[in-house]
Amino acid sequence: MSIHPTNTSQWSLVVHRVTSTTAEVWVGTLFPTLKKPAVATVELTLPDGSTQTKRITKAAWQRPFDKMNQRFYKIVKFDNLTPGQRYEVNFNRRIEAIGDEVPQSWQHLRNGNFTTLPKRVPLKGKKPFTIALGSCFYNHRDGGRAAEAYKALYRHGPENVRPDITFLTGDQVYLDIGFDSLSLVPSEIRQRVADDYALHWQAMGSILSNGGTWMLPDDHEFWNDYPFYKSIIPQLQALRLHHVRKAWDAVATDGVRNVQCSADFETFTLSNDLSICIADFRSLRDENGFTSPLNFKKITQWASELKSPGVFIASQPLIVEENETEKNLLSYKQQYADLLKAFAASGHDIVLMSGDVHFGRIATTQLGDDANGPRLIEIIASPLSNLTYLNGIATDKAESKPTSFPPPEICKLNGWKATKVTYNKHYQVSTKRGNIFSAYPKTRTREHFMTVSFCRNPDSGTIDLNANAWRIRETRGRKKIPAKDFQRAFTIKLK
Repeated sequence: MSIHPTNTSQWSLVVHRVTSTTAEVWVGTLFPTLKKPAVATVELTLPDGSTQTKRITKAAWQRPFDKMNQRFYKIVKFDNLTPGQRYEVNFNRRIEAIGDEVPQSWQHLRNGNFTTLPKRVPLKGKKPFTIALGSCFYNHRDGGRAAEAYKALYRHGPENVRPDITFLTGDQVYLDIGFDSLSLVPSEIRQRVADDYALHWQAMGSILSNGGTWMLPDDHEFWNDYPFYKSIIPQLQALRLHHVRKAWDAVATDGVRNVQCSADFETFTLSNDLSICIADFRSLRDENGFTSPLNFKKITQWASELKSPGVFIASQPLIVEENETEKNLLSYKQQYADLLKAFAASGHDIVLMSGDVHFGRIATTQLGDDANGPRLIEIIASPLSNLTYLNGIATDKAESKPTSFPPPEICKLNGWKATKVTYNKHYQVSTKRGNIFSAYPKTRTREHFMTVSFCRNPDSGTIDLNANAWRIRETRGRKKIPAKDFQRAFTIKLK
């Protein structure tokens, strides 16, 4: 068929979960002005140049948001793929003939790329298995720079840092920003949430279409400090009305489930080299815990069955002090203590990847009382794009605290002694001074994402971890590769 390429950025192509042999591709639009194609195709180009094509009919399109017919999507799955191979995917639609003037033709809408997971963590000297990590994207002053920087690193960056997959760990949208949040009309609430998703997904398009992406929600996918709603924030006062809260919660949940495609819990492994767990600590939160008892049981079981180092993906970090204004993980003492106990009992180092806090840093500490036991290596990447103006008071910079871990009340629950937390200012993402008369009133952490690479070192029987922080708004050369903020290496024991 004849394809006529065009730049139609209101269409989306998102590569979601990728395994060693399968890939899920989300296609459609979050904008209300486009019509459902009578026929569309998603075409996968294999490494040998051959193609697999999935056909989408008009009746197959689904609604991402209940009660709104204008926006639509479809997830297609490709299987029988080859591990560790690069693939290209293209989204096209058929343009129907209009009399004798417009013949039937095909229009290219979006394209993407992904690499299937390797069967094992690659050996040292080969391209390492690399995870990109980011969170907190506020579209207002981004101007496409986050997507441009990510795409440049993915398409043109050095092989040893090119991402294979991406974890976005929360606040991909800020649904509670703006005084239109005060609306008391359910239909207006639904449209506003859908419009926010449309604009943010358009701006992040080249992040979402390059490499398999997993997303976790945090509170701003719903509202500040979700699920709690008795806030002092003026924009959120309407949440005290049951019908407003019900409508807002429902449409926000649609976005998390149908657009971000977030799951409560999932895991995958690279042989016996690395085990990865992704856990939602926001959607199932209540007064008693940061996740449900059933979900928590799955997490602790994952830890108890580890045969290799673990990578744990969560929307909030563990090395924190208690927040007096809104809840973090430490607010839930018993689950927090039990989670640390499960990690320590695994006997393996845990690499925690997280976001939320509007700064980027790496910190390490001991898990449990055994000085030679497992470590917690916490890597935080936040933000992809900073909040602005009045909301910019929530920007932040990294600090070297808490100085010991875990807190005294958790030590008491677990029968442990606190140990030192190791920080290094060279491994905290740099900051930029604010100006009260600018869009950024406070000193803020520079916009960034990180890449975390893993390779096997057979001589030492270890996994080598290399973390890089990339400044989104400072690029280098004609290909606009993002500038490096810092690089940090670790050695993780294989048991």
